[in-house]
Amino acid sequence: MASFARRAMSLAQIPSARVPASVCQRRGLAGAADHHGSTKVDFWKQPTNPGNWKEEHFVLISLSGWGLLFYSGYKLFTGGKGEKPVDAAQ
Repeated sequence: MASFARRAMSLAQIPSARVPASVCQRRGLAGAADHHGSTKVDFWKQPTNPGNWKEEHFVLISLSGWGLLFYSGYKLFTGGKGEKPVDAAQ
């Protein structure tokens, strides 16, 4: 019990414990002040440099490219022709 009282008294003497919560810094590591590497840009600002694109833009462009590749391959190997209309007048 005496150790608890001593610990409570020592905590009460810390000046930072009496600072209002609105003054204390809470998210020290959450700031974006220190960037590592190059900054990421939109793909239309630097279209020839995919290494600097934002990740979500890179994913969208990559998926669009793969979709275009598969669709054009499908059209190439299947002849790219639809059904021919049947003449009903004859």
